[in-house]
Amino acid sequence: MTYSIELMKEEHHNISRMLEVIRQVCIGILEGAPVDLGDFREMVDFIRNYADKHHHGKEEKFLFPVMVAKLGRVADNLVTHGMLVEHDLGRDHVMSLATALDQYEKEPKTEYKLDILTETMGYARLLKRHVEKENNVVYTFAENQLPPEDMTAIDARSRKFEEEESAKGVQDHYLAILEKLEKKYL
Repeated sequence: MTYSIELMKEEHHNISRMLEVIRQVCIGILEGAPVDLGDFREMVDFIRNYADKHHHGKEEKFLFPVMVAKLGRVADNLVTHGMLVEHDLGRDHVMSLATALDQYEKEPKTEYKLDILTETMGYARLLKRHVEKENNVVYTFAENQLPPEDMTAIDARSRKFEEEESAKGVQDHYLAILEKLEKKYL
C-alpha cells in the first residue's frame, strides 16, 4: 500500500471514530440528554477542518485529479459523479447542522433539535458509506491502475502537505478533540 492510501485510510479510521461519537450523542439526545452546543460545535470543527479540509483536501488536490486525467471515463464517473458529489452532500449536511445549532442556541425549540439530529445523522450515514467505497473501491482502483510514478508523485505531495500541517499542529489538535469526545460519549 502506498503512503498516500495508507494515510487516507488511517484518516478514514479517525473519521469513523467521530461518526460513532456522533451516533452516540444523537442516541443520548433521543433518550433525553441535553443538546451540548459546545460539543456539537467541536464536531462541526472536526468535520470541516479534519475530515473535509485536511482529508478530502488531499483527495481533491492530489489523488482525484490524477485519476480523472489518467484513468479515463471509469475514473471520471467514479470521482466526479460519485466521490465529489458525496463530498458536497456532506458539506451541505454540515452547513445545515451549523444553521440548526445557531437556531437552537437562539431558541431551543424541538424542531431545531430535530434538525440537529437529522443533519448530524444524515452526515454520519453518508460518510460511513463513503468511507467504505473509498477504502474498498476508489483507493484499490487507483493503486492498481495508476502508473507507479503517478502514485510516487501523489505520495510526495501528500507527505509534504502532512509535514506542513503537522508543523501547525493540525492533526494533533483534531485528534485531541476526537479523543476528548470519545471519552465523554463512548
